[in-house]
Amino acid sequence: MLRTLKDKGLVWPAIATLVVFVFLILLGNWQMRRLDWKLGLIGAITERTHADPVPVSEVEWREENGGDIEYTRVKAKGELLNDKELHVYALDERLGPGWHVITPLKQEDGSVVFINRGFVPDELKDPAKRQEGQLQGEVEITGLARRPETASTFTPQNDPDKDVWYWRDLGAMTKADFGDGGLRVAPFYIDAEAEPAPPGGWPKGGVTRLELPNRHLEYALTWYGLGAALLLVFAAFAVNRWRQPDPH
Repeated sequence: MLRTLKDKGLVWPAIATLVVFVFLILLGNWQMRRLDWKLGLIGAITERTHADPVPVSEVEWREENGGDIEYTRVKAKGELLNDKELHVYALDERLGPGWHVITPLKQEDGSVVFINRGFVPDELKDPAKRQEGQLQGEVEITGLARRPETASTFTPQNDPDKDVWYWRDLGAMTKADFGDGGLRVAPFYIDAEAEPAPPGGWPKGGVTRLELPNRHLEYALTWYGLGAALLLVFAAFAVNRWRQPDPH
């Protein structure tokens, strides 16, 4: 049989087809594992975003002990340090370019947690134009805990001197607001919920993106389909070669 395959010139095409087929199947299997992971993540996000909020201290404890705190619903109480708000460039689907307002909140024990209060359009970046929303005194804010971001290859560099931020670098933000004073800052920030809206309506909270892209099943079927197509192409090629008269 092997000699016949050699005579027909099918050995190396068969080996090449087998290698590529196995590779395509492995890619499909990997996408199926990614699908399971993504469905689990979506389920966890849904559960956490509808849970009762927990104090900042509990989220800090979970973080210190290696727990997953992403999207944990959390409540923080203290005073917003409005004079130290920072601005991260953002793009709203309806309102266009603008900024996320990041304001440190000083808690009763003196520690700080950064709050992403929400979106303002570019013309309202100056807090003097939205004084109503600059909450004074003790406030309680509920939102979702988020880990600090990391810049990708194509993310522009932050410019703290001009208060232009493209990603949430909590270390650099802490230094920009408080210097190197050794202030205790929570290792996460909080995306404030949309309600209750501040007086005047700005900033608009509820900016957390909760819809995660999930095309893993589509990708898996694509890889499996390519594997099946490869076998069909090889089968047609092999049949054609097999029917050719023996040159010897």
